Amino acid sequence: MGNAKVSDIAIPLKMVIVAMDTNMGGSASRAFQTLRRDYPGLSLILHGASEWSERPEKLERCRADILSADIVVATMLFMEDHFKPVINELKARRDSADALVGLMSAGEVMKMTRMGSFKMDGEPGGIAGLLKRLRGGSKEKATTAGAQQMKMLKRLPQILRFIPGTAQDVRAYFLALQYWLSGSDDNIVNLVRMIIDRYASGPRRVLRGRVKVIPPVDYPEVGVYHPRLAGRISTDPSKLPRLGRRGTIGLLGLRSYMLAGNSKHYDGVIEALEARGLD
Repeated sequence: MGNAKVSDIAIPLKMVIVAMDTNMGGSASRAFQTLRRDYPGLSLILHGASEWSERPEKLERCRADILSADIVVATMLFMEDHFKPVINELKARRDSADALVGLMSAGEVMKMTRMGSFKMDGEPGGIAGLLKRLRGGSKEKATTAGAQQMKMLKRLPQILRFIPGTAQDVRAYFLALQYWLSGSDDNIVNLVRMIIDRYASGPRRVLRGRVKVIPPVDYPEVGVYHPRLAGRISTDPSKLPRLGRRGTIGLLGLRSYMLAGNSKHYDGVIEALEARGLD
């Protein structure tokens, strides 16, 4: 290869993401445009389980991709119709893939997680016991439980960074969860970089340490959105564009769609209302 840099060499690496739907498709596609400059041999494939009932050929393609993937991320697979069709493939690939990451899914999928020395179905105690203690009691009010869980999720990687051994793989797991929950283009890029940087194995191991991994970008849990707003998302309603004519309409939207840039349906409604003189 002469003086070619490792980053210029197309070392094959196949990463497959199996999700409930293709909501993150836009972010994944844009992320791939960035990532292929980092890893010329990378294949990044997203499968949406919601498509399988009407397009069985997509299910077969997903099964084949899982079995040939170097890294698998399975996320938001709660329904039996979504995870049962691929659970055997996940089991078959779990111990031979570089890493298999189960996020926010049914227990059967979560137990497939294997990231270095961390396995989700490992014996209780140790790190698992620590996480249970950090989680706190179960008597919290429902209105505050979600906020407390998100606060804990953001604190855990900071705490675990000082604990050697398996804790570093547990830390990587919680970072992966943070990246996905705030699934902007930047966070999807660095989710892939983080997993490759830590878990690429065999001939792919030379890809470790070649690209700087940026920590998860934090976005407000609740805020305001507008396609013409700087950054599109803010916590300050006063920054929203105002026509100041006939009145104001409040629209509730899903944060994940806005972060992923999958927001044209929201944008269309906003533009239609503004065309009638409404904020």
